[in-house]
Amino acid sequence: MFVGDDWAEDHHDIEVMHSVGRRLARARLPEGVTGMARLHPIVGEPAGEDADKAEVLVGIETDRGPWGRALVAAGYTVLAVNPSQAARFRDRLGVSGAKSDPRDAHVLADMVRTHGHELRPVAGDSAQVEAVNVITRTHKTLIWERTRHTQRLRHALRDYFPAALDAFDDLDAADTLELLGKAPTPAQAARLTVAQISATLIRARRKNVAAKAAALQTTLRAEHLAQPEAVTSAYAGSVQALLAVLNVLNTQIKTLQGQVEAHFGRHPAAEIILSRPVGVVLGARVLAEFCDDPARYTSAKTRKNYAGTSLITRASGEKKAALARYVHNDRLIDALLTQAFSTLRVSPNAHAYYQRQRARGVGHNAALRQLANRLVGILHGCLKTGTRYDEATAWSHHAELATG
Repeated sequence: MFVGDDWAEDHHDIEVMHSVGRRLARARLPEGVTGMARLHPIVGEPAGEDADKAEVLVGIETDRGPWGRALVAAGYTVLAVNPSQAARFRDRLGVSGAKSDPRDAHVLADMVRTHGHELRPVAGDSAQVEAVNVITRTHKTLIWERTRHTQRLRHALRDYFPAALDAFDDLDAADTLELLGKAPTPAQAARLTVAQISATLIRARRKNVAAKAAALQTTLRAEHLAQPEAVTSAYAGSVQALLAVLNVLNTQIKTLQGQVEAHFGRHPAAEIILSRPVGVVLGARVLAEFCDDPARYTSAKTRKNYAGTSLITRASGEKKAALARYVHNDRLIDALLTQAFSTLRVSPNAHAYYQRQRARGVGHNAALRQLANRLVGILHGCLKTGTRYDEATAWSHHAELATG
């Protein structure tokens, strides 16, 4: 039995297909318990007395959420279909470009019927790693939002208060936000005293307070081109709104970081991941995106392919090229590249590996990706064997090549 499930926010279009491609049933079901209760009879009725023995393969574009978990719990084999794959498969069944939810359900059902052996089954990840995934993704999303709002603040200050950009290096820092909140216009900033600036720097736990306060005051009192008073007032109101958002984001990011550390610390793989030269938050992100189903990655190569750090080969005739993967998990590749960059400072072998790539004429980004690819292989070996990271063992082969 082959089922196509085209998911929408409040309903599911379902098509049940026979092994020969004949449609057995079609329905639109509501999201939630009611829809799931109606699904089972629709799937079971065509099988008749053999319903308990029938194998049911469900193709669905999203495998997250209660609906996907309920499908797995019901005993169905759930296959996750990438939306890009489904769109290309749709073109095989018709070239008119017509599209509808019932038709998409038909495409998914036919796809799992003919290519089910090539699709990825939904992984059996633990609830612990799902919790880590949820909290780390929210934490990272807020960090990205802070970066966006900081850039908006920078653009606004550049247009009416350029002295602030000269005075403050870190626009989302606590002391910067407090001082700009007190004095959002050039005239107000010029009236700040050394005592006021010093008190703010002390609350932010800055060092060399006296020298920094004097330098800040001098910069803020320097002459700059100015906007008309009405325009400056409007910019000041906009900046104060951005400052309020950044203060909230800073507070919530700090709160969520504690929750990331707590959830990650309870996972059995945390000890192995943290044995490598990587921080807690970064380690949590890597675990959250790789997840922990032991059957998901059969080899280091499959883990590298999923990570997007390995190259892809495009060959046609006598032409052959190895190219970077541009289709990947953005959050995972971000964590892996950040991890690779930070490893350069603490791992002599990783730094030597990076330098060898650079010596071959490889650019910084490509060399960093190759280092990340190597670190993914090391991580796979550690997780597969349940052993902690050891610098000498992990890099022994490359050390021999370097000396040889």
